[in-house]
Parts: sequence; structure tokens; C-alpha cells
Amino acid sequence: MQTIAKLRILADAAKYDASCASSGVKGRDSLGGKGMGSAEGMGICHSYTPDGRCVSLLKILLTNFCIYDCRYCINRKSSNVQRARFTAAEVVALTLDFYRRNCIEGLFLSSGIIQSSNYTMEQLVEVARSLREDHDFRGYIHLKTIPDADPQLLALAGRHADRLSINIELPTSQGLQQLAPEKSASGIASAMGDVARHIDEARQEGQAHAAQKPVSLPGAQRARRARPARYAPGGQSTQMIVGADGASDAVILRTSSALYTGHRLRRVYYSAFSPIPNASADLPLQAPPLIREHRLYQADWLMRFYGFAHEEIIAPGATGMLDLEIDPKLAWALAHRQHFPINLNRAPKEWLLRVPGLGGRSVERLLAARSVRSLRLADLQQLHVASAKVLAFVELADYHPRPGALESAQLREQLIAQMAQGAVQRRHSGMHLTAAGQMALF
Repeated sequence: MQTIAKLRILADAAKYDASCASSGVKGRDSLGGKGMGSAEGMGICHSYTPDGRCVSLLKILLTNFCIYDCRYCINRKSSNVQRARFTAAEVVALTLDFYRRNCIEGLFLSSGIIQSSNYTMEQLVEVARSLREDHDFRGYIHLKTIPDADPQLLALAGRHADRLSINIELPTSQGLQQLAPEKSASGIASAMGDVARHIDEARQEGQAHAAQKPVSLPGAQRARRARPARYAPGGQSTQMIVGADGASDAVILRTSSALYTGHRLRRVYYSAFSPIPNASADLPLQAPPLIREHRLYQADWLMRFYGFAHEEIIAPGATGMLDLEIDPKLAWALAHRQHFPINLNRAPKEWLLRVPGLGGRSVERLLAARSVRSLRLADLQQLHVASAKVLAFVELADYHPRPGALESAQLREQLIAQMAQGAVQRRHSGMHLTAAGQMALF
């Protein structure tokens, strides 16, 4: 099979891996001789480096052959999709070729399981090793690792990769047992623990190295200590399939919270289940609404950056599902109206972050502004925040909510109607989302 044919198959197969963020561009191409390049199809995605730069990555599978038969996976053993496989040398050559042509700045590499977990992991590590050691490649490398591979292979992978990820697959061990019985939840957790331990050790060695100043003899060349070995400086991430089993949003967020605290994951990605041909009867016939995936990302953001606990976002005893009509922070505020209105001139930062429509950057600007004068309604308008949501829950020096407005039974409907009118409000609420795409190689 020619390389371009392999590339089409294995770049398309990699699109299901959400743990490498897509670019979200609109589809466009140069058919008809107009323009240059294409933003359709698969093959290149964007991701963020530890220092915050957005980089383009070649996103492919080493192979879509697999000895496992996970029922939710398009590449499962019993699937009749067209198969292809790259050698490690071919992936190295492709990466360098695209890099030299300035198409990419790094590599995202995942794989089906061939022969054994250890053999597959050896091939993935060989790609990263060859790029780093044989070709002095200094671009970004994200490796999707095999959880039940030998721990020494995971250790080697982290020496060469900037980020490692291990898919947790499903939110519960029961769901994994039902839909992917050949995989082990305890094995996945153990591998994540090993990666977390290696990352911590590397970080501590780096801090100790930075704190120690070498002493040189007078007149001698300045001594330098050897740098400690690096290990996945971009941390580790994982991906969870949403809607393939019966797990509620509350269970999904509880699992994510445990991953963030237990294994200090940098990011949990949520991937809405896509129905596959000839699927098992255990799987739903329809995909969950994409807005559910969007709400989960919003809730995840609240846990990581806004100080919310997972049990606050979905209260115990509720349906266990996020409200699809409004964002999780607004849903929380409407359910806890006794805490509002928040005085923007006096409230601490942690309460400002709980005001619907106020993001972290807006809160920082408000804190800076109120340190020199009282905040007024005009200050809020200058920030271009989602004012319809904000004004319902705050008070300022020259603004107070209408008496009884917060207690009104129609407040929710009023806010939804107002959010539908403005671009900023629509973006905050998740309404009219633009379909995500990925940059194409073809």
C-alpha cells in the first residue's frame, strides 16, 4: 500500500481521539483552482504546549489493526474497516518531511494493539526515540500509551514525549467490563499512577537541580551540573467516551474529579459516542447530543479553574444530568439564588468567579479596577461580558437588581431569551455552536 493511502486511512482513524484538541476551523478547500490548501478531512490537529503555544500536530495512528474487540471502537478486531500499518521508520520520515515543509510542529501518535501491548508500545517508543536521538527532533511529541504495557516502556516513553495520555475509555469500571472486557480499569489506573509518579519525580529533580548552585575552583572553568532527565513535561491527559454506556453526567464528573486529584491529570477530554457500523446491541443507536459534550467541558472548566466541586455542579438527588439548555454555572446560580446578588465591589475573588457570565480574565480586571475606585455599571459594559447573565446576579455602586427579580419564577426563561439575542451570550450558553473540523493533509 502506498504511503499516501496509509496516511488517508490512519489519519482518518485518528479523528476519534479527542485528547488532541481539534482546530475547530470551518471546512474549506482549494478545489476549482481557487486558493491554496484545505481545511477538510483529517490529519492535522492543534494542541497546546506547556508554555501555552498552540502548535500544529501530525495526528495519525501507527496502525488501525487491533487484537481487542472493544464494542464502541470503529477499529475493533471484528470491524470490517480497511486496515493499514506504518512502520516506525515511516512515521519518523513522515514527521520530518511535514516538519521540514512547515506543515506541522509536532506529532500526535496513537495506535491499535498489534501482537501484544508491549510490542505496540515498543513501536511507539521507537518513533519518539528515533526522532529525538537519531534526528535531534525538538518539536512537540504527544504519545498515546498502552496501559498494560511494561512500566519500563512507559518510563521510556516519557523521556522522549512532551505529553503522555492513557485513555480511561469509560467513566465506570462496570461500563468498561461490559463494553471492553479485555481491558482492565485497575490496569489503566495503575498505569496512570506510574506516569504521575514519574512526572512528580522529574519535577522534584528539576527543582532540586535549580536550587543547587555548583561551586567552581578559582580560575577553573565554571562547573555545570548535568540536567536531570525530563519526563513528559506537558503532563498526562485522558479521554472518556460519553453516551456509550448509561453513566450519568454526575458519574462522569465524579470520575474526572478523582482523576484530577488522584493522578494530577492535566486534562480530561470528553468524546461523544459515535454510532458505528454493525454495532453491538449493547450500544445506543443514536449519538448523544453534542451539546452534552459541550456542557461537560464547561463543568470540567468549573472544577479546574472556578473552584467548584463536582457534587456542587450536579447536586446529589437530582437527575444526575447537566442542564442542556443553560450552562452549568448559570444552572448552579439559579439553584442557589440565596447567595445572590453578589456585590462586585466587596465580594472576594472566589465568589466573583461564581457569578454567571464572569470569566477568570474579567474577574481579574474587576479586581484591578475596584482597587482604585468603586465599580459602576459602565465598567461592566466596557468589559463586554455577558451582561444579561451578570446583571441578574450582581449589584454595583449605581446598579441593584429589581426587587423580587432574583426570586422570579420566570428568571430562567427571561435569561434564555436574552442570551439568544447576543453573540457573546450565545457563545457563553453554547447555542449555535460551530461544527468543529480539523486541518487536512490532503
